[in-house]
Amino acid sequence: MTYWQRYKMKFLADMCISVQTVIWLRSLGYDAIHLYEEDLQTLPDCDVMHKAKQEKRVLLTMDLDFARLVAASSISELPTIVIFRLKNQRPAYIQSRLSVAFTILKNLSSNESAILSVSDKNIRIRKLPLK
Repeated sequence: MTYWQRYKMKFLADMCISVQTVIWLRSLGYDAIHLYEEDLQTLPDCDVMHKAKQEKRVLLTMDLDFARLVAASSISELPTIVIFRLKNQRPAYIQSRLSVAFTILKNLSSNESAILSVSDKNIRIRKLPLK
């Protein structure tokens, strides 16, 4: 991954993602924030999604409600969302699976959005908006 690609990708971690994962992303040189750090723990999901879109951040979550919000949305510009569906939810394991997802994320153009469903065995990608 080039310097340009690394610094272009920004992340927003939902409350179900550990702050340790945000710290790990920063140690790799990424721009990453956690809702907790901005005192936004109680922000509704639709507002979290809007924040990610406005700030051009990849949303990291384990909350399946985000997929439902996207499916029901009539908004044409949506953020990229990484939904972790893992049995092991420890930060180190999430980070290892996110490392695999980097390959997919870096191949999205700046005007493309997608939902990545990250499981223990694979990563499924669906381009947005859903059709």
